[in-house]
Amino acid sequence: MTHDKSGHGAAAGETASILKQPRTVWAIAFACVIAFMGIGLVDPILKGIATELHATATETELLFTSYLAITGLMMLVTSFVSSRIGARMTLLIGLAFIVVFALLAALSPSVEAIIGFRAGWGFGNALFISTALATIVGAASGGTSSAIILYEAALGLGIAVGPLVGGLLGSIAWQGPFYGVSVLMAIAFVAILILLPREPKGTAREKTRLSAPLRALGNRTLLVLAVAALFYNIGFFTLLAFSPFAPGLNGFSALNLGFVFFGWGLAVAITSVWAAPLLTARLPRSTVLAIVLPLLALDLILVGVFVASTVGVIVGIVVGGLFLGVLNTVLTESVMEATDLPRSVASSAYSFVRFIGGAAAPPLAAAIAAATGQPSIAFYVGGISVLVATVLVVAGRKQLRRIDGGAESPREEAEDVTVADAA
Repeated sequence: MTHDKSGHGAAAGETASILKQPRTVWAIAFACVIAFMGIGLVDPILKGIATELHATATETELLFTSYLAITGLMMLVTSFVSSRIGARMTLLIGLAFIVVFALLAALSPSVEAIIGFRAGWGFGNALFISTALATIVGAASGGTSSAIILYEAALGLGIAVGPLVGGLLGSIAWQGPFYGVSVLMAIAFVAILILLPREPKGTAREKTRLSAPLRALGNRTLLVLAVAALFYNIGFFTLLAFSPFAPGLNGFSALNLGFVFFGWGLAVAITSVWAAPLLTARLPRSTVLAIVLPLLALDLILVGVFVASTVGVIVGIVVGGLFLGVLNTVLTESVMEATDLPRSVASSAYSFVRFIGGAAAPPLAAAIAAATGQPSIAFYVGGISVLVATVLVVAGRKQLRRIDGGAESPREEAEDVTVADAA
């Protein structure tokens, strides 16, 4: 993305070229759609699992925690692995793990077993997601912004379709969505195997140190973005994972919940592709974050206020999706522009930190609701967490000058070079 003197992005040309991509990019984007379906696919069946396997809401929310916690931790090794065996092999191994562990989750007799198998699913997810983003950005035509818009469009489409498929399959049996993920990821595996070419023999790879992602967090721009994303993700996954347990949605079937979260995911996809580029074409990225984060916080607080209203909760979920689409795209784009480090390293470091928030949010929300007897408080906590992310972005504007197209001071530039050399 180019910037004018004010740091505003000019995304029009890049957005126009988003559809003109090599088949490699489309193969990975297709696999991304399937992979991201796995996030929302589970949402409509959370209450069904709780009922069928006699689990509490907090235990059921651990399905998200084990998945996201392992995804985050394994992000620390993805760049190390992919720099040694290549992006294609890393993607295939990640997809294979998801196929196997989604199938094992479907065959599980208890919620504890599903929680464990979701962790294995998270390991495969880490290998796939981090490598897919770096590969798309590296291979796409039209620049970094077009690549990220395409990636976020795949994310939004997958998240939108996932709950709908989950609701349809979950209305048959709670195991249905897990079987569905296993089959779909097997299709994605075949697509990558056929459409993503092998690296030529003798291709030289710059090997990444195992410590590279942690060292990368020494870059202040990346660190501010990562910590802000941690608190943002607490709000994100409170809305995604705890909303099915809101009193306003009591009595909703898996299929009904699937339609609600289809609307949410569709909102994410629309603003990822269209609203985010329009905003960043006119405003610095840090300004967009500072404007949209408080709007998401307000949305979460209003869901808490109207937690017993069916219309209130549904509107809050869908409107929240509009804000999430913008934030996901702008944050991802910012991370890719934040440093001169290899994109896989920057993505791994950022994802490691942000997934901590995602892992903590679902059981935290359920535990708060159970302890207080007030589900609304869980949404208030999610909203406050997003406000903390806002404060970090506003207070860190100096560190975020690079993502706005501003030059770093000589000292900051030297420090970033040191970090890059150490990685």
